[in-house]
Amino acid sequence: MRTHGKSTIVWVLMGLMVLGLGGFGVTSFSGGSTAIGSVGGTTITTDDYVRALRNQITAFQQQTGQPIDMAQAQAMGLPQAVQSQLIAAAALEEQARRIGVSVGDDRVRQTIAEAPAFQGPTGSFDRAAYADVLRREGLSEAEFEREVRTDEARLLIQRAVAGGVTAPDPAVQATARWILERRDLSWRELTEDMLPAPIAAPDEDTLRAWHSANAERFTAPEIRRITYAWITPEMLAPTVELDEAALRAAYDANIGDYQRPERRLVSRLVFPSAEEAAAARAQIDAGTAPFEAFVLQRGLQPEDAELGEVSQADLGAAGEAVFALPQPGVAGPVQTDLGPALFNVHAILEPLNVPFEQAQADLRAEAAVDRAARIIEDRISDYEDLLAGGATLEQVAEETDLEPGSIYWSADMAPAEGSIAGYQAFRDRAAEITEADFPELTRLDDGGVFALRLDEIVPPTLRPFEEVRDEVEADWRRAEVQRQLLALAEDQRSNPDAPEGQPAPEWTQAADVTRDGWIEGTPDGTVARGFAIPEPGGIEVVDADNRVILLRLVAVNEADLTDADAQRIVDAVRDRIGGSLQSDIFDFYARAVQAEAGITLDQSAVNAINAQVQ
Repeated sequence: MRTHGKSTIVWVLMGLMVLGLGGFGVTSFSGGSTAIGSVGGTTITTDDYVRALRNQITAFQQQTGQPIDMAQAQAMGLPQAVQSQLIAAAALEEQARRIGVSVGDDRVRQTIAEAPAFQGPTGSFDRAAYADVLRREGLSEAEFEREVRTDEARLLIQRAVAGGVTAPDPAVQATARWILERRDLSWRELTEDMLPAPIAAPDEDTLRAWHSANAERFTAPEIRRITYAWITPEMLAPTVELDEAALRAAYDANIGDYQRPERRLVSRLVFPSAEEAAAARAQIDAGTAPFEAFVLQRGLQPEDAELGEVSQADLGAAGEAVFALPQPGVAGPVQTDLGPALFNVHAILEPLNVPFEQAQADLRAEAAVDRAARIIEDRISDYEDLLAGGATLEQVAEETDLEPGSIYWSADMAPAEGSIAGYQAFRDRAAEITEADFPELTRLDDGGVFALRLDEIVPPTLRPFEEVRDEVEADWRRAEVQRQLLALAEDQRSNPDAPEGQPAPEWTQAADVTRDGWIEGTPDGTVARGFAIPEPGGIEVVDADNRVILLRLVAVNEADLTDADAQRIVDAVRDRIGGSLQSDIFDFYARAVQAEAGITLDQSAVNAINAQVQ
């Protein structure tokens, strides 16, 4: 279904007409004086095109969350789509004019009054809101009402052409049966130990031929030799000096990480009276009902009664009773501000008491990294000045605290721990840099910075046979096992019964499999192959994920379309087929109208607008 080209506000104003015309790409016209084309005697103005194009670009940006420029919009075909929408709309307007289709003032008034954008706080039409929205859209009331009248006329034509089209029952029934059909399948996997003979070792000529025939599997990727200079807070941290006052300030600022009183995970349930609370406590103690049962009796869920982690001070007057429990259990009844309550202690969290002296080592490491990050930030301008002045990476490393390094890098390499290649920013820059680029400072996500230079590109190269001989042999062997298993599968597919005197092979059963389901233990695509088997008893060979599976159709279970769940599928199928038929018929009609009326398009005007739209 196509999208509409009208501006967002005007489509909101149209209300129900969006549903009627939006699917067929209908848009309104602003009546501008300059045209980009026409259908018969109906012009397509530049205002129409600009507004529709900008709206289409905005809608795409909102859907993807990514900004796009005009060049990207043209590459995706958005201008052409907008032109098609405007031409279709103009054709319907032309047809309405030629055959005399129009609507009266009452219909126009009703459509405008029902538009949500024009409704005031009471939910009724607000003339002030109406005037304000039109002013912001740059439309007079007469222009907008003309648009409404035209759109309503198009809607009449659309309903007349496609409104009575319904999906044929045979097509609906057949499609629903196809969707809801279930099958009983059985399967078994063939493995190497089932082959009649072991895989013979290949000779050197066979392996060399395999190496040449499958060169892409043994080709080293493009490698880039890169020189870089970098510094991270962790690298600089050992040189940072910190006094005890700074460490103690950090300790005090994060005191909650080092000093916490005992806490408990607690739930609370308040009762209407102390008697009811005491009766509930008696049942809990007797083991006839748990705490949670009384929560559910009150129409609550267990999470509704949870207080989470609390200290004794958090519970106020109830704190002493709750924290007096030596282990998890129920405390109370206790009188609270909300009334008599029972408290259920789920867990006891021991107090935390880490003195400054014990935390000092961790504080020093963390504070040093934080201080190092600030130092790097302060020195960034110095690094950039050196690079801008033409200093090489080696010179920058000599004059600053940046550390030099070099690496042979490829996009699929697994970076060593602590390597600069472990940073996404480095990988992105390494992949895009050319030998003509000068080193530029780039930030790392941990507060570090780096600059790099591309020294050499080693193109993808076929690795010598001698270097990869073991890999070649292993690859050949995997392929040979798969080939022989497939041959065995074809043989067993033709002769599924076991030879006389041998036990029958075991098949794993999978009953009542749906078309969109899966069979546990089998590779993707197995179910689709099962539904392609024409008759029960038929066997298919599944070759996927380096596995070979024999799949047999045991039975086809026809769909029962009288079932309530099936009826919902039938209704959905009917709507889908009917909508598709309506769309197709209306599309044929619109094309016929366009052909009869004749289309003109000023491509130079379109190109000029495309060049100016931002």
